[in-house]
Amino acid sequence: MEPINSSNVTAVERVSDGFRAYLTRVYNFMAGGLVVSGLSAYAAAKEPLVSVFYTIQQGGVLTYSVLGWIAILSPLVLIFMIGSQLNKLNLSAAQGLFWLFSALMGVSLSNIFLLYSGESIVRTFLVSAGSFAALSLYGNSTKRDLSALGRFLYQGLIGLILVIVVNLFLKSSGVSFLISVVGVFLFAGLTAYDTQKLKMMYAEADAADVREAKAISGALALYLDFINLFMYLLSFLGNRKN
Repeated sequence: MEPINSSNVTAVERVSDGFRAYLTRVYNFMAGGLVVSGLSAYAAAKEPLVSVFYTIQQGGVLTYSVLGWIAILSPLVLIFMIGSQLNKLNLSAAQGLFWLFSALMGVSLSNIFLLYSGESIVRTFLVSAGSFAALSLYGNSTKRDLSALGRFLYQGLIGLILVIVVNLFLKSSGVSFLISVVGVFLFAGLTAYDTQKLKMMYAEADAADVREAKAISGALALYLDFINLFMYLLSFLGNRKN
């Protein structure tokens, strides 16, 4: 998902009926992906599935089984596959991969139901949804060119990933806190940027299958923005179980 060309930011100034239908399709895919992820996460955190993916040790420490590690890593494989092969796949395959990714992503996040209270998860989800809606509305309505911000945020995302990898060895609580702070602001900005980018992806002359593929791509970007925003906010707003 490359940063958009700044010269194209004002290419679509009028929101046509076709664009509204396309935007609705994007958000329907995204919302559907979140529902699938939520259901699969909840199911994976309950017996008998929870014992397949996790072992809960004394003190509430979670360790992952082989299937647990596969569940964590498989969404990463799928995200690269969807990103690189989307234009080469037929629509049924592209949609199938999106739903499969959403389900596996849910399984990989199921540990939140084991670590945090249900009330705090719901509260954080609502805060995330409200923040996402406001940021997405801003990205769709602003006349400001966000492409420079997008380039900066993608560079910051690479840096954040590197810090996360380093902290896997350092295990520093201070660095973890900093990662969460940066993550919230980073994905807040990416939400606005990726929403504006939807305008640049849309073209009235697109064939139906091309428009559908673009809707899946846009939904995937916004889905990832929302999930990451939710997870970083959860580190602040979530109440851990004893």
